[in-house]
Amino acid sequence: MRGPHNAPMPLTPNPPWTLVSLRPQGGHGGLRAAAARHGGRLLALSPWRLQPRGDAGARQALERALAAEAVLFTSPAAVAAAAALAPLRPRPGQAWLAVGAGTARALRRHGVDRAQAPARMDSEGLLALPALAGIGSAGLVTAPGGRGMIAAWLRERGVELHRADVYERQPLAPPAAGLARLRALHGPALLALSSAEALGIVLHHWPADAAALLRRCAVVAASARLAAIAADEGLGPVHLAASARPGDLAAAAARALDAG
Repeated sequence: MRGPHNAPMPLTPNPPWTLVSLRPQGGHGGLRAAAARHGGRLLALSPWRLQPRGDAGARQALERALAAEAVLFTSPAAVAAAAALAPLRPRPGQAWLAVGAGTARALRRHGVDRAQAPARMDSEGLLALPALAGIGSAGLVTAPGGRGMIAAWLRERGVELHRADVYERQPLAPPAAGLARLRALHGPALLALSSAEALGIVLHHWPADAAALLRRCAVVAASARLAAIAADEGLGPVHLAASARPGDLAAAAARALDAG
């Protein structure tokens, strides 16, 4: 945060520091535990909740996606929602891909033992996997919005794309209790950034004073792309985390605090 006269507040571990989370409703537990391991508190500000789809259209779209040469899952939520609609059973010769380690773990929990995930856990890393080279069709298991880079990249290369939106992000009203905590924050605060969409909602659709307070936070970004977006929005300073995993985001926040 910044102090009087808009001067940056020192990033020191005393008084206690706060990690601000924009994860979906009910999805803050990992970040809360990771921040606590580094002596931090969590402020949960969910801009949306995740709602699985169960309609016939979603089932049919998923059936087509699961029949493609390569099947790409963009989040653990996509895996869970897909598993509720149909058995997840890779066919011989198929490549099943996950955007990150958490999504790959979710696939393994549903019996997909050979799911591949990139070392760089973002859209760019996923698209660099050799399994996508030369394919003719791909299934994208995801939600409306987000990860637009993946669909665009596949279409540009002539890949027949079968998209299955198996869950939705339902916007939530700004949480009154969370906003009160934000306005009352004392001590260093860092924003954990793993979604450009979530950031856009809180900066441009939530109360102006809350957005102004968030803009004064230091940022730990899950990817270089998100770091650039935060900088373009005027947030900062911006620190790059190794991935979107809670432990990596909290560790990046701790390093920023130590650096002062």
